Amino acid sequence: MNPPKLVITDIDGVWTDGGMYYGQGALELKKFNTSDSVGVLFLKYMDIPLVIMTGENSEQVARRAEKLGIEDVFLGVSNKLALAKDICKKNNLLLDEIAFVGDDINDLELLEQVGLSASPINAPSYVKTKVDLVLQTKGGDGAFREFVEYLVDKFSSFDFVLSRYFEEKNLNQ
Repeated sequence: MNPPKLVITDIDGVWTDGGMYYGQGALELKKFNTSDSVGVLFLKYMDIPLVIMTGENSEQVARRAEKLGIEDVFLGVSNKLALAKDICKKNNLLLDEIAFVGDDINDLELLEQVGLSASPINAPSYVKTKVDLVLQTKGGDGAFREFVEYLVDKFSSFDFVLSRYFEEKNLNQ
């Protein structure tokens, strides 16, 4: 298998624990694990674009993506497979050149069509039996980072991505 040319990720249940926290009035909160942001950096260093695709129409997801510099963010997606096909068409890609991390029933169609699929360990069994890789991490506990580290290990090297990290860090000082 070749490295993916694009990574697509779900958010709720992958980057978050899937919980929805409600406060006074209209206050809604999501808890993100900061270790997943390292996965975003590693993908950047490997020159693999990242797309966020989530069923929720969430301002919190948009804000987190903006903070991490992720430009391709699709909120309120009801048909992830159809959107992925559109993205492929616009970028001259095939579905089997894409990796996707998802965790639930609304991710199944896309998980079954991409070249590399993964889910967190706490995904339902009917999802875990359909993916190529069951991560050892729960959603919200760094599952996305674990997936990207798998890609680094399989298609690049930690020496390479770490050297890119320290080069970038030194340039910004």
